[in-house]
Amino acid sequence: MSIRKRLTLILLSMMVLTCFLALVKGYQKSMHHGESLLDDELKIVAGVLIEQPLALSTDAVQVSNNSAQLLYQIWQNNNLLSGSSSLTNNQISFSEGFQTANVAGQRMRVFVMSKNTRKVIVAEPMAKRFELAEAVILSAMLPMLWAVPLLAIFISFFVKYALAPLTRLSKQLASRQANDFTPINWQVTDEEIKPVINRLNDLFKRVETAYLRERFFASDAAHELRTPLSSLKINVHNLANKQSNLQDHQELQAMSQGINRLSNIVEQMLILGRTQPEQWQRQFSEQSLLTITQQVVSEQYDKIDEKNQTISLEGDDFVINGDEFTLTTLIANLLSNAIKYTPNNGQIIIKLASSNNGFSWQIDDSGAGMTEEQKERIFNRFYRVGGDQHPSGEQGAGLGMAIVQHIIAIYGATIHLANSPLGGLTVKVTFTGVKSD
Repeated sequence: MSIRKRLTLILLSMMVLTCFLALVKGYQKSMHHGESLLDDELKIVAGVLIEQPLALSTDAVQVSNNSAQLLYQIWQNNNLLSGSSSLTNNQISFSEGFQTANVAGQRMRVFVMSKNTRKVIVAEPMAKRFELAEAVILSAMLPMLWAVPLLAIFISFFVKYALAPLTRLSKQLASRQANDFTPINWQVTDEEIKPVINRLNDLFKRVETAYLRERFFASDAAHELRTPLSSLKINVHNLANKQSNLQDHQELQAMSQGINRLSNIVEQMLILGRTQPEQWQRQFSEQSLLTITQQVVSEQYDKIDEKNQTISLEGDDFVINGDEFTLTTLIANLLSNAIKYTPNNGQIIIKLASSNNGFSWQIDDSGAGMTEEQKERIFNRFYRVGGDQHPSGEQGAGLGMAIVQHIIAIYGATIHLANSPLGGLTVKVTFTGVKSD
């Protein structure tokens, strides 16, 4: 839930709760004041009635009062002089003063006044008091209740206005490129936003420093290592040609293999440094995945033939808006892994197919496959399944799949690892926004 909605709901809830408490308190106050006023009214009525010049007669004067809003009796020496028709046949015995009792079938407020030999009883229904209190409180609170929807609109508007700087900041951050670490140049007067922008600018500065350090250190180091490694290769080759001793020759061969492995690591590190998404998207053009795949297979066919593996390419071509180098690197790394970890006489199948989300490039092999834990870690830099103790005995730097992940990010594609029907691993890359050829 957004902050705007949360604040609006909180403020409205507090208003409704406050109105409810005010309604309860107002009802209680209205009842108290209403009772005081109506009790005073009963006193006045009783005072008027007790002074009436009524003579004692055989038949008491009966007053019809069908509404029963006010009932009374006037007694003198235990003789009824006058009273409401519903009370004339019943002498009611009450003590002097106010009391509440059941009279004539309803709950009444009763007041008794005595003077000399005369006694007056005045009764008024309690319902009248409740109705009066309800009328007073509703007349006071209804306008406020009707105003709640209007207040909700005002609250929502002003909360949105108050949070506008946060919304603006959020949009500005969302529109930034991944490599944009420039400070937020935005003058604000809100005291709550100023420290946020200052902290973000400090964070951008630290992240940029770390990003550049991590970005260029590996590629610079790898670039500087190229020259001495090339020199070592030449010297080892020359020494191998001069050595006649078989044991010395084997040692030089082992050294040569180590240099080759180090050279492979250096090349992978350079490729990893070059496969940052922001560098490539401006260079995109239409590329045929089938053509690039055929080219990569032909370049690595010597390795396939050396292990007596069979490889097949199935499906129709499709064209993607991309870059030849990154697509070649992507396919080459995935094919190289399949060749490495597929045993001699194994099988590799590459499929180009359409799917619900676009078009997919898929490779299956008959190797040993991976566990779920290995699949989760395979994109980590320098991670290799089984390390150098893998049953295949293949050497590697553990950077190939990290490079693949970088290239996947460039194209906004997805990659999925699964168990292959051939017994090994299935790697499926799905591209969106492509067109069939």
